[in-house]
Amino acid sequence: MRERIEQLTQHLSLAIVGKQEAIQLVLVALLSGGHALLEDVPGVGKTLLAKSLARSINGRFQRLQCTPDLLPTDVTGTNIWNPRSGEFEFMAGPIFANVLLADEINRATPRTQSALLEVMEEQQVTIDGVSRKVPTPFFVIATQNPAEYQGTFPLPEAQMDRFALSLSLGYPTESEELQMLERLQSGDRASELPPCISIEEIRELQVLCAQVRVESSLQQYILNLVRATRQDEEILLGVSPRGTVALQKAVQAFAFLQGRDYATPDDVKAISPYVLSHRMIAASGNRARMVVDRLLRTIAIP
Repeated sequence: MRERIEQLTQHLSLAIVGKQEAIQLVLVALLSGGHALLEDVPGVGKTLLAKSLARSINGRFQRLQCTPDLLPTDVTGTNIWNPRSGEFEFMAGPIFANVLLADEINRATPRTQSALLEVMEEQQVTIDGVSRKVPTPFFVIATQNPAEYQGTFPLPEAQMDRFALSLSLGYPTESEELQMLERLQSGDRASELPPCISIEEIRELQVLCAQVRVESSLQQYILNLVRATRQDEEILLGVSPRGTVALQKAVQAFAFLQGRDYATPDDVKAISPYVLSHRMIAASGNRARMVVDRLLRTIAIP
C-alpha cells in the first residue's frame, strides 16, 4: 500500500508545483483521520490543492465559500416542505462530501463556524433532532486569511482544536512560479487530473496508519511535550487532551509516509510544530511556534 501513497504524492505534484512538504502534511492529516487548516494569503494554491486531492482519491468534492452572511443551514443543509408529498424533505448541504474546502473560514460568523464543530469531531451532523452520517473518509481543508485582513472573525479555540494540523503553503520560488506559467500552455492540470487511488484504499491506509507502533517511551515523550505547553509561562492556553491524541495519530501517519511501521522521536519532532502551535495561545505577542521549537530542544528525548 505504500506504493499507492507514493503514487498519490506524485499525482498531486502534477497539479501542484513544488510544495512537497505541504502535500505530505495534508496527507498526514487525511490518513490520521483529522483535518487541515491552511493559514495563508489568497492565491497561493490552497483551493487547487484541495480540488486535486479530491480528484486523485475519486472522492466527492464540495467548496464552501465563507462570507459573513453565510448561515449554518447553508453548511449542513435543511428540511424543506414539499407540498406535493405533504412532508418535509432533507436537502443536504455541501458538508456531505469526502473533501470539503471551507474557503476563508474566518470570514464566516462564529454562529456559522459552529456548524462544523460536530461533524469534524463525530463524522455526523444533527439537524432538527436527526443525526446523519457524512461520507467516509470525511476530510475538511479550511483556509484562513491573516488576522489583519478586514472582515474576519477569529476562530474559537474549540474550532482550532479540531484541526489536526495547521500549515502555510507560502509563496512559490522563482523557478516554481516560472513553471506555473509554462504549465498554462497545457491547460488546467487540476481539471484533467484522473483518479489514482480509490476511497476504499484511503480507508485501508487510515487503518494501516493507526497500526503503526508507538513505544511507551515515545508516548511518554509526547505526553511530556504536551504537558509542558500547559505549564510554560509564555503560554496562556496549552494543548488539550484532544491535541495529545491528534499528535500521536499524526506521528503514526507521518512514520507510515516515511515507509516505516514504527514511530521514532524524530517523527515527533518533525510533526509537532504543525500539530501543537495552532492549539496554543501565547502571552504578550509571543509566537506559539517559537515556544514549541524551544520545548523540542529542551525536553529529553527517549
